[in-house]
Amino acid sequence: MLINFVADSEFVQKILPEPFRPKLYEGKAIVGICLIRLKDIKPKGFPNFIGVNSENGAHRIAVEWNENGELKEGVYIPRRDTNLKLNSLIGGRIFPGKHYFAKFNVQEENNNYHLDFTSSDNTTIEIDAKLSDKFDENSIFKTIENVSNFFENGSVGYSPNGKNYEGLKLETYNWEVKPLQVSNVKSSFFEDENIFPKGSIKFDNAILMENIEHEWKSLKTIKNHCS
Repeated sequence: MLINFVADSEFVQKILPEPFRPKLYEGKAIVGICLIRLKDIKPKGFPNFIGVNSENGAHRIAVEWNENGELKEGVYIPRRDTNLKLNSLIGGRIFPGKHYFAKFNVQEENNNYHLDFTSSDNTTIEIDAKLSDKFDENSIFKTIENVSNFFENGSVGYSPNGKNYEGLKLETYNWEVKPLQVSNVKSSFFEDENIFPKGSIKFDNAILMENIEHEWKSLKTIKNHCS
């Protein structure tokens, strides 16, 4: 599930390290939360029974940057949350980026979804949504195709680890998103007025992806050369 917000780029830029800058859509920065259930996660080629399952949340910012004279795009992930203690213990050593341990409450029934979590540092998320056959007409993206293309093109993610940024690339074998109608959404991170002053951010849309076969591939670390 992707929960997406539009925000004023000047405030987003303040929480982005070099070399990243906001990737804009219609003049707005796009930020959000990816809520993902990972099943049978294991090294490629190993049998499913050794895989692990987990509920995860990643706060994401759509970004672009220049690398070796080429314009790149993806997402910067300032924080990750997980209900798998293994991830929270070894995140930043085996899995990219620090992972906060969180207690997830997930309910699914008849295409209705409720999810909330509280993390070890009291960061909270809450959403209630149901599957819809229509994309939110008030969204800045206007159509489900536009929002799908925006995120499919940004399949590279970087997370902070110390002074450097570790990358993962998501390779999917089938990509399909469906619109969600949202009745309730809360995020203590995006509602923090010390980061996003009142009026500088608002909820835009939510989409759902199901049963997506995929691989995660490590990328070269981006080193922070700032003093």
